[in-house]
Amino acid sequence: MITATVREWYEEEGWGVLDSAETPGGCFAHFSDIEMAGFRTLDPGRQVQLEWEAPGFQQDGYDFRARRVIP
Repeated sequence: MITATVREWYEEEGWGVLDSAETPGGCFAHFSDIEMAGFRTLDPGRQVQLEWEAPGFQQDGYDFRARRVIP
């Protein structure tokens, strides 16, 4: 898992741009309703754990899925 900081989050669309040491310049991440039930928005500066998208999901251009909000 990668820990990243939310740069910008698009609530209506369920995706955002996040920054981490492993992704210089930022990365795109999907919202995951599996472990983040109730979270449709993530405020800038909030930290989350990311995982690589499963094969087959990358056709839309997203590399990561947000899995867990870090308290």
